[in-house]
Amino acid sequence: MSATVLTKKVHNFSAGPGILPAEVLRQSADACINFDNLNLSLLEISHRSKNYEAVIDEVRALTKELLGVGDGWQVLFLGGGASLQFGMVPTNLLRPDGYAAYVNTGVWASKAIKEAKIIGNTKVIASSEDKKFGYIPKGYEIPADADYLHITSNNTIYGTQMKSFPKSPIPVVCDMSSDIFSKPVNGNDFALIYAGAQKNMGPAGTTMVAVREDILGKTGRKMLSMLDYQVQIKGGSMYNTPPVFPIYVVLLTLRWLKANGGLTWIGKINDQKASAMYGEIDRNSLFTGTVIDKEDRSNMNVTFVMTRPELEPEFDKMWKEANISGIRGHRDVGGYRASLYNALPLESVHALVEVMQEFEKKFA
Repeated sequence: MSATVLTKKVHNFSAGPGILPAEVLRQSADACINFDNLNLSLLEISHRSKNYEAVIDEVRALTKELLGVGDGWQVLFLGGGASLQFGMVPTNLLRPDGYAAYVNTGVWASKAIKEAKIIGNTKVIASSEDKKFGYIPKGYEIPADADYLHITSNNTIYGTQMKSFPKSPIPVVCDMSSDIFSKPVNGNDFALIYAGAQKNMGPAGTTMVAVREDILGKTGRKMLSMLDYQVQIKGGSMYNTPPVFPIYVVLLTLRWLKANGGLTWIGKINDQKASAMYGEIDRNSLFTGTVIDKEDRSNMNVTFVMTRPELEPEFDKMWKEANISGIRGHRDVGGYRASLYNALPLESVHALVEVMQEFEKKFA
């Protein structure tokens, strides 16, 4: 008997943990009761069993396939969230006598910079902090003698996104936590990609790291085993007990993505969702976007404010009555934020747009 899943879900615009495909929720719920026809729960089987080793093998292969990377790459699924990667990246890549280059585009990039400075010499080569992170820096010079360049592809709080990536003479490390697998990306443009799963890949609890092996083992630095990518690679993401359930849900989500047409398919849908949202924001007299340059607008996190803030309680009442959830902006910036992650259907965007249109008719 299949596990019960709610049939009437709200329109879920949560910034994270984000919405998951309905079929993934059903399959993962069933696995909690009976995994792989073992009459055992996924939550209680050994992570060393052949059944679960097959999960790890498949999810690594699917990740590499979607990123378009080959044999020189390794894929890890670790605990600790993307925040742990803020420290693991410099621990593994920053030489004691070298330095790392960072681009600061928001809160999460700032936190990555803070952690890197604890490990070693870290320089911020570009920043959008001067305008409250409302744009993506461009035209900056990348130092050829730095150990690596760290960038953040999408900024959930401020609603900005890199639509193209810098051509770099040094290895590029990218935090793709909030737009991983939302559009076609050439993984070989990078040396290391990491992403918390809880936006487009699965539930909170695991972080994907895809790394080109030839950049590792060059710092001479002594590391704790748990923080050493080479140790984790040798252990096959099982140096310690991995986050079993989140990794399995990632596998189900990537299967869903591939079966429906992959990154090209989802990229087109995400473009449609973003176009509908920004089109209404630009048209509607009661709303305005917060990103300075339209070319920097995120397809994942649409941030906007009201032109008449005193009407916020009325708008809040209307969208809640329409079974919409999760569009209040981050506590640091206020306003509104509609997160358009992969599993959010276009119909949910249309529902929000209709509320915005009705709100304008009523109060403009």
